[in-house]
Amino acid sequence: MEIGIHTFASANFKDEKGKQIPNVQAINELLDRIEYADKVGIDEVGIGEHHRKEYLDSAAHITLAAAAARTKNIKLTSSVTVLSAADPVRVFQNFATLDLVSNGRAEIVAGRGSFTRHIPYLD
Repeated sequence: MEIGIHTFASANFKDEKGKQIPNVQAINELLDRIEYADKVGIDEVGIGEHHRKEYLDSAAHITLAAAAARTKNIKLTSSVTVLSAADPVRVFQNFATLDLVSNGRAEIVAGRGSFTRHIPYLD
């Protein structure tokens, strides 16, 4: 059995005083959690894809590449790469490169997505 953690990389985290934390802090804390998951033996981490301001995962392959630099064993996967919003050749190239920099740990889950309201912004 394998154990994985999947996330939408929320940008809506608050500090102990209830104030929204900066996006740069949220993404770095996500990378810290991925690094910790690798150290404790979690098998896989997945990052979704959303094109909305409340999420930091519009370019999951970039975040996964940053995670690759900080981890050794954990598999790095998309938690649905939205093919209807991307050039499939570019998606392949991005994940092929991620696979190289992660020493063979990249995986991709492709899908159509569940929301269409972001599509006009990507044309």
